[in-house]
Amino acid sequence: MANLTIKNLKKSFGDIEILKGINLEIKDNEFVVFVGPSGCGKSTLLRSIAGLEEVTSGHILLDHKEITELAPAKRDLAMVFQSYALYPHMSVRKNMSFALELAKENKEVIRSKVAEAARILELEPLLERKPKELSGGQRQRVAIGRAIVRQPKVFLFDEPLSNLDAALRVQMRLELARLHHDLNATMIYVTHDQVEAMTLADKVVVLNQGRIEQVGSPLELYRNPANRFVAGFLGMPKMSFLPGKVSAIDADNVTVELAAGTSVRLPKSSDHLRPGSAVSLGVRPEHIDVVEPAESPLTGYMDIAESLGSDTFCYVKTDSDETLTVRMPGNFTCKFGDRIGLSLHLDECHLFDEQGNAVQSTRRLAA
Repeated sequence: MANLTIKNLKKSFGDIEILKGINLEIKDNEFVVFVGPSGCGKSTLLRSIAGLEEVTSGHILLDHKEITELAPAKRDLAMVFQSYALYPHMSVRKNMSFALELAKENKEVIRSKVAEAARILELEPLLERKPKELSGGQRQRVAIGRAIVRQPKVFLFDEPLSNLDAALRVQMRLELARLHHDLNATMIYVTHDQVEAMTLADKVVVLNQGRIEQVGSPLELYRNPANRFVAGFLGMPKMSFLPGKVSAIDADNVTVELAAGTSVRLPKSSDHLRPGSAVSLGVRPEHIDVVEPAESPLTGYMDIAESLGSDTFCYVKTDSDETLTVRMPGNFTCKFGDRIGLSLHLDECHLFDEQGNAVQSTRRLAA
């Protein structure tokens, strides 16, 4: 078992508070990803769990055992760093076995553990090479192998793919997902890359300015963000936002007048909204259709189109000068300056109040 509990964890550097009361439960065998913008506290939180940062207050428990004050080597955790941190003068085999040798583990046990890790990571032909003879992806696999041989209760990954090129990142992402399945281990992974968060995680923890904004499955956070920050952070391309104000309310719907003068009626709860309340309408690229201008009251001009082969992402300037991102099929063509109409999938749109909190839908969305 490897259940990790964090209770009211705080960390300050002098007068600057980095972690502002983190509460989190990580269950056995979960792949949990900490994601957020630079400076949000995700790496500090990971390093605090590892024991590499001394916390200001709060508690960290592993299987109900307090580890907050334990030295890193005694926490039964293994960390994989962004920079690989391999010993350049040692072979792959020696890099993977060194921590076990320092712990005076039995030589036969060391040999067996290194052999098994090398098999899992497909490093067997490389065991006698030095790090300088390896590619970036191979070095990262060695760093992961060094963690595997320790058989920790929890694996910690601090942006391990950020030094790799795009193709290698995709390959290593698949290998990490497969590794989690094969080892059936508890893993905590830090990244600023939302694609990694969405594709790897069982549970995503979105952090912002030292606080947790929302915790949930990738699909839950994508479809039901708790606030505008989470909505705008997750998704590629990002969600677009249109400012507006509430013009009418009934039992199951809220009517919003957008800055362009267009009114939209949304299946949203009106519990804490009033006519005249400032709101913002959030819509993802896949929930907008391009139509003839005469067919829609929401119109604008084509700005930039990015063709990716399977998809074309169109950046459209509305008549009220907001930018909307529209996902279209790869064969879609449109020229700069073309006038177009936009049709929103209103059942899929999100509404956020003046404080940025999500207004709940009155229709239950499928998980």
